[in-house]
Order: sequence, then C-alpha cells, then structure tokens
Amino acid sequence: MTHAHEVSDAALATALPARAPSSVPPTDAAPAASDSVGSPWLKLSAAAAASAALAACGGGEAEAEAPQALRQADNAPHVPLLGDMGGSGSFRSDQAASRTPTPDELMDWAEMVFPQYFDSHQATITNGALVFRYYSGTRNYLGVYQGNVVVLGPPTNNAVVNVGALASFGEAVFSSGRPLNDPEAARFLLQAGFAATTQDIATVRSIGFDAWLNSQFNAPIGISGWEWLNQRGYATVDNSTAYYDNTYPGDCMIWSQLMTSPDSLRKRVALALSEIFVVSLSGLDFNWRSHAIAHYWDTLVTHSFGNFRNLLQDVSLNPAMGYYLNTRGNQKENAATGRQPDENYAREVMQLMSIGLVMLNIDGTVRRDGTGQPIESYSQSDVTNLARVFTGYDYNQSLNQQGTVPGTTRTIPNTAFTRLSMSLNASLHSNLAVSFLGTNIPANTPGATALAMAMDTLFYHGNVAPFICKQLIQRLVTSNPSPDYVARVATVFNNNGASVRGDLKAVVRAILLDDEARSSAGLTQPGFGKLREPMLRLVQWGRTFNISSAFGSWKIGDTSSAASRLGQSPLRSPSVFNFFRPGYVPPSTALAQAGAVAPEFQLVNESSVGGYLNYMQGVIRNGIYVNAPDVPFNSSNGTNGYDIKALYTHEMVLVVDPDALVARINLLMCAGQLSAATVKLISDAIKATPVTAASTDAVKLNRIAAAIFLVMASAEYLIQK
Repeated sequence: MTHAHEVSDAALATALPARAPSSVPPTDAAPAASDSVGSPWLKLSAAAAASAALAACGGGEAEAEAPQALRQADNAPHVPLLGDMGGSGSFRSDQAASRTPTPDELMDWAEMVFPQYFDSHQATITNGALVFRYYSGTRNYLGVYQGNVVVLGPPTNNAVVNVGALASFGEAVFSSGRPLNDPEAARFLLQAGFAATTQDIATVRSIGFDAWLNSQFNAPIGISGWEWLNQRGYATVDNSTAYYDNTYPGDCMIWSQLMTSPDSLRKRVALALSEIFVVSLSGLDFNWRSHAIAHYWDTLVTHSFGNFRNLLQDVSLNPAMGYYLNTRGNQKENAATGRQPDENYAREVMQLMSIGLVMLNIDGTVRRDGTGQPIESYSQSDVTNLARVFTGYDYNQSLNQQGTVPGTTRTIPNTAFTRLSMSLNASLHSNLAVSFLGTNIPANTPGATALAMAMDTLFYHGNVAPFICKQLIQRLVTSNPSPDYVARVATVFNNNGASVRGDLKAVVRAILLDDEARSSAGLTQPGFGKLREPMLRLVQWGRTFNISSAFGSWKIGDTSSAASRLGQSPLRSPSVFNFFRPGYVPPSTALAQAGAVAPEFQLVNESSVGGYLNYMQGVIRNGIYVNAPDVPFNSSNGTNGYDIKALYTHEMVLVVDPDALVARINLLMCAGQLSAATVKLISDAIKATPVTAASTDAVKLNRIAAAIFLVMASAEYLIQK
C-alpha cells in the first residue's frame, strides 16, 4: 500500500497531467506588482494571514473571497495526493469508518499524517461553501468544497487538484487510531481516566487510542488498598487509636488510590463500578471496617477488566457487602418462630446490580406490553425465592487470631476475615426449592451449587448487558447515550468477538472507542455529555497539577458535607442507591421537557454549589490542611499544615502570559472546550492584577489559583463533553 507521504513532491508533480494552473500564480512566487489589491489571490493570502489569530478549528468567516480555482473541484484533475484512503492503523470503531468526516476532522487528520504538506496546525477559514486552511510554511492550501477535498500548492504544480470525495476519507481519517489534535487526546483521557497531563496527551497522540488502552489493560495494579492500610500502620491494635472502630483510614486509603495510582483507567472503571455495586463506608459498623472497605475496593479493582460473572459472585460473597445488605448472618426460614430469610440483597442484586426493574431491549429501551406499560423484570416471588440462596453465610474466621486490646479487656479478631469471601454454614442454609426468573433450583441443593446456579441465572439474563453497559457509558462518557450506542456496547458484552460473555475489558474498550464517544459531533450537541461529579473534579485537579502528600498521609478525609466540602466522597454513598439514580431527571427543567436524564444533578442544590466553590477556592490556592500528617492517627502536633498540595511547576513558567496560562488550563482541564468568550472572560479577570517576572511567588500563585478556580467554576468545565 502506497501512501502519499511516501511519494516525493517531484514524483507527484510529474504524475500530474499537463494542465494550466487555473490562472493561479505559483505559490512560491511573490504576487506580481500588477496584481490588483482586490484579486482573489491576494484576498486569500490576507485571509490566511489573518486566520492565525483565530481559535484552532473554531473557524470564522473569512471576509476575503477565496480563489475561484479552489471552487473548481468538479473540473480539477483527480489525483490521490493523500494516499489511497486505505487507512493507517487499526479501526477506532467500525461505525466511525462509515461516517463522513467533517472538514475540520479531515484537515486535522491531514496535518497529522502529511506534515510535509501541511506542516502546522492552522485555523479554519470558511468562505461560503468553501472551507479551507492555508499553510504558510509549505505554501499549501487544503480545503473542502461541495463535498470534494481540494489541494493547491507546490506538490500539485500550483494547480488545484481534487484528491477525492470527502466521504471517501472516512476510513482513512477514523482508522488512524490516533487523536487528530491535543484537545481530542485530552478529551479521550478525561473519559478514560481522571486527568490529562501534557505527557499523557503526547503519549496518546504518539501511540494511538488502542495502544494506550492496551498499556492500561496490561499495567500492574500496584499496591492494594488493603496493603496500603497495613503499610501506614492502620492494622495496629491500640486503644488510643482504635483503627478497628474508625472509618477515616478508609478515606485516606481511597484518596491515595485515586490520586496516585498509575493504572488510572482501571481505577476509573473501579470507581464507576462502586457506584453500581454500592457499599458505603458510612454504613459499615463492625471491627476493621476500613480494612473491609479497602478489600471491597480491591475486589472492584481486580475485576474491572475481568469477567462480569466473577465480579457478581465475588461481590455477593464479600464481607463488606455481606454486612451492608444483610447476607452476613442471614439464616434459613424457621416455621416455629416465623423467621424468613432476609430479602435485602436478593432484591438489590437484581434491581441495582444486574437486571433492573423492567425488561429491556438490547439498546436499553424499555420493553412494553400490549397496553404500553413497562414489563417488570422480576416479581416479589422471585425476590423471596432468591433470598433462600443467600442464607447460611457469615464472616470467614478460619485465619482469625483473636487478640486483646492492650490496657483493656476487649478482644477483637485480626483483619484477615475482611479479605476472605464469606463462608457457608450448611446448617443455616435453606434447603427449600428455589424458583426465580425461570430457573428452578431443586430442594436440598448444596449451598455453593445453588449460589452458582443463581449467579448464572442473573448473568445470562437478557437485561444484564444493556442495564450494566448503559450505566458504565453514563459514568464514563455521557448521561444520555443513544440507543444505538448502548446496543453496540451491549453486543460486545454478550460476545467479545471470541464467544466470551461479560468481558469487561472488551466493554470498556467498546465504550471509549465508540464513534459516539470519539466523534466531535458531541461537542455541539446540547444533550451530549455529563455533569462532572464533585469528587472527580478534586481528583482531576490533583492529578493535573501534580498533587502530593509530603508525609504520605492523604488525610483528605470525608468530603460528603455539601455545605463546606464537595457534597460527595468516594465509597461514602448515602444509600445503596448511590449518590444519584441513573434515571434522575431534574424537575421543571429543559432536560425534563426533552425527556433527558442528568444523574449527577441529583447532587446539585444551593448548598452544594456554594460549598464546592468555597472548598475548591481554598484547596486550589493553598492545598489541603492536615493535622498531624506525620502520623497515621488523628491528632494535632507541630507538623500540622498544608501537607497535600499541587506544584504548579509548568504554570509558574507561563504565569506572566495570562493568555497562555488560560490556554494550558483549558486544554488540560476542559480538553480545550471553553468557548472563546469564556476564555476571554477568565483571561481579562486575571489580567486585572499585574504580574511580572519580578513578582513574588505568592503573587504568581494567586494568579494561577484564580485562573484554575475560574475555569473549575465555569459551566463549560462542569459539563464534560
């Protein structure tokens, strides 16, 4: 396969048919003195020079008239200057290759693949039906006119050539497998992880989406949350610290994981799973609760790229889940006392963690009966029967070493049980027959076998793929994915291409590489995107600006307070229904009128908006104040101070250039999606206080903090596209 970049300019010029250059002067010669000021050529040159001030890819109506030659695509010779459109990498998505690229997408791609012709990123000029860019370094023009791609410059012997229909470039543009520019790379990284650094952006642009995903899939997990607690000394038995009775070590653990783990995609997916398979640290009240939530987190991390069937079973037997939803200690029926098995987990594992309340089509739309009513996916009888499967389980104390708390008579177990699957006591397990969702488990079936049959029934239910996949799309990409998007991802869940069902790695890849996620069309669609969760905003800030904890304490704490902090804290949902419902619709809003959902808006109220702004204003400028960061326990000593803060090294270099500073923050925090008006508003605001190279570091820091804060307070940042 021969691509244009493998062919010399001379060869291309030789290959062109002898043809008059459409009355266009050679691009490597200065215009003749006799050229009138109003000639199309001079007007186009002036427009090209002026376009340098336009925002990248933002376009702008060129007042100058484009040369008529560029409008002669129909009569221009057809030359495959940009290759045979065979693509240059693995497909980013099948459906993307079949889509006609926009002129901007085509020109961004050409700049990336053919830098010898289009040597730097230029702004787009629109003149009627002609959309083009001028490259002063190579004296080339690249444009689209009436659906045809046209090129003019030295490689074409200064004649306009038609290099093909715009539609024919779909496969080449979208199969490149690489972002076409820095904002596109940043946008991908913000969906696939927590932040986009300049190094991350360069890596994705260099190796492409697929290779970056593979590097994340293959990245080592690193230290587990459970081991981190032990390394910090949180397994110590001491009456003065009583870690076994406290939840704050769990907060330190999860913030450390989210802020520092190199396998950001795995941790991002695990956090998304924690909002579907909910266990809240706030709802745990037993010995070593922080170790229990740490192992629950580790379970989600372990299965983030694994199989959903294994995840479902391990979650069901996890001791933290056992306590939270009452399977731990759940006993069989007793006719004498009237006791019945607790139905809490049986209900929630169906409603929230596998099949949902109503029957779904593969695209996530609701199935309805003949009267138009939604068809329920399970009944109360299904709940009652399934509850029998989850009887007889309790903490596994096989590795327990009971100890006495020094100075007291209290005895507590060691931490081992918190990371062992619950064990089955057959004498407490129901032997009654179970009939649910069309599956019949005979009476006296051994507990482990009954559990496996129940898990298989849920796993193979037709609702699982659309129910779970739509929620993962909502957490990573957009609140209102199209039915086609849901169907494409759900199809991968059902079969990863190798006849494997429930492959979460394949599902994550499908979500992030789908054209609906990668296409620039979503940037201008009002219903596309999602409100950034408050906890994700803090993590993004931290990772973007190289946050560190000087003593390794990560004592950020519980940030659930809406009035004074974020109104959300990881692994601290207020209920099993998460911080928000996937189908939440803000009442009396345009979203409600449009029939759209906005899950994260369930967190938004007057208190939470003010609390977030006040909290972040101080955090961005000063960092996070920590008491006794040198020790793991809560205390106060001479090391009190801002142990957790950002470096702002790169920002300090740009601080005297407010426009460049805001441009950098816009790229890293917003993937370049702030409007020109918002950028100007922020730039003008920080220019109000003069800053020079001679200014103190405190003054410089004030400007940096103000710029970041204003970005993070803007609506265009808060809605992630």
